[in-house]
Amino acid sequence: MILTGRTGLIALLCALPIAFSPRPALTFAVLLGLLALAAAVDAGLAGSPRALHPTRGGQSSARLGQPVVVTLTLDNGKRRRFRGVVRDAWAPSARAEPRVHPVDIAAGQRITVETTLRPVRRGDQSSALVTARSFGPLGLAGRQGTHKVAWKVRILPPFLSRKHLPSRLARLRELDGMTPVLIRGQGTEFDSLREYVVGDDVRSIDWRATARRADVVVRTWRPERDQRVVIVLDTGRTSAGRVGVDPTQPPAEAGTGWPRLDWSMDAALLLAALAARAGDHVDFLAHDRLTRAGVFNASRTELLAHLVEAMAPLEPALVESDPRAMVAAVQRRVRRRALVVLLTDLNASAIDEGLLMVLPQLTAKHHVVLAAVADPRVDTLAAGRSDAVAVYDAAAAERARNDRREVGHRLRGLGVDVVDAPPEDLAPALADHYLAMKATGRL
Repeated sequence: MILTGRTGLIALLCALPIAFSPRPALTFAVLLGLLALAAAVDAGLAGSPRALHPTRGGQSSARLGQPVVVTLTLDNGKRRRFRGVVRDAWAPSARAEPRVHPVDIAAGQRITVETTLRPVRRGDQSSALVTARSFGPLGLAGRQGTHKVAWKVRILPPFLSRKHLPSRLARLRELDGMTPVLIRGQGTEFDSLREYVVGDDVRSIDWRATARRADVVVRTWRPERDQRVVIVLDTGRTSAGRVGVDPTQPPAEAGTGWPRLDWSMDAALLLAALAARAGDHVDFLAHDRLTRAGVFNASRTELLAHLVEAMAPLEPALVESDPRAMVAAVQRRVRRRALVVLLTDLNASAIDEGLLMVLPQLTAKHHVVLAAVADPRVDTLAAGRSDAVAVYDAAAAERARNDRREVGHRLRGLGVDVVDAPPEDLAPALADHYLAMKATGRL
C-alpha cells in the first residue's frame, strides 16, 4: 500500500482538533484509526497493478539526434477500473518524455501511451522497469506494482558528414571523365597503346607492338577501380577523449563534444560511401586489444547499413591499444595490396611505444593513411597571453602541437600519409585525400 499527499494533508489538518481537544491522546488515537481505516479501504478499492499486462512497440533504431517514439500498451484484464499513473523508466541518457503517464483504464479495455526518447549518446538504449501505481476513489492510498517489459533501441551514428558527399561525388565523376594518364607501378591496369612521345618512361614501351607497327609504341595505364579499402578504427583509450562540440545538440546544450571515436566514425562513413561509389571494395575493422567489430565483403548497396549497425554499440575501451594485434588482424583479412586507413590519435607516447615499430609491416605491402582528430582547444590555449597561467597553458599547448607535428613527420618518413584535422574537418579532409590519390594514380 502507498499513501498519497492527500493523506498527509488530512493528517496535518487533524492536528487542529487534537490541539484544542480536552483529551488530546484519545482524540489522536481516534483520528489516527479513522484515517488508517479510510486509507486501507481506499487501497482495497484501488485497481490491481498486477492486472495490467504491458506490451511494448514502436521504433527500434534511429540516428543520434533524432527523436524515437516508443509505445506501451496497457491491457486491464480485471473487472475493476484502473485509475493511476504509469512510469516508463529509461536510462537518463535516453531523455525520456514524459516520465509519468496518467491513465484511466476501464475493466477489460486497453490503452496505448507514447514515450519520446531524445538520446544524447550513441549505442543501445534499454528500457528499465514499468511501474504502475493505482489510486482508490478517495485518493488517500493506492497500490503499486512493477513489470519487466524489455525493449531496446539502437541509436546509430548520425553520419553528419553526409552533407559533404554530393560535392565529393561530383569531383569523382570529373576524375572518371578525365583522360587516363600514363602511370607506372603496382596497383594499375593496362588501358591502351599509343605512340611514344618525348618524356615517356622507356619502361612503358611495348616492344612487340613496336615491332609490328614499325614505330615506337608505349602502354598507358589507368588506376584500378576494383581496389580494396580497409578502414581500421582504433577503439583504445585515446578514442575516449571528447573534442569539439556536440553537433546533434543545440548550442546551449552542446557540452564538451563528441568522443574522438564518434568523429572517427563519421569520417569512416563518408570515406566508405565515397569509395563504394568509386567502385572500390570497403572492409571495416574496429580494434583495441581485441577485434570489437568487423564488416567484410559487404555489397556496395548494403555497405553503409552494415557499417552503422557495426559501429552503433562500440564504446571506447579504457585500455591501451595493441598495435601488433591490430596489424595482425589486418594482415589475416587482407592478402592483396590495399589502402589501409587507420583512424587513431597522433598521441606521441602511444605511437612511439607501439605503432611506429609495426607500421613497416603494413607499409611494405599496403598503402597506409593515418587520420587523426586534432583538439581545437589546444590551438585556443596556444594563443593565450592574458596572464601568467594563460602563458603557461600556451607553452604546454605549443609543446603538444610540436610533438604532434614531429610524430606526423616521422610517420611520413615511413611512407604513411597523415591527415590531421579538427573534428568537423576530418571527414572532408580524408575524403579529399582519397580523391587526390585517385587523381594521381596512387590508388
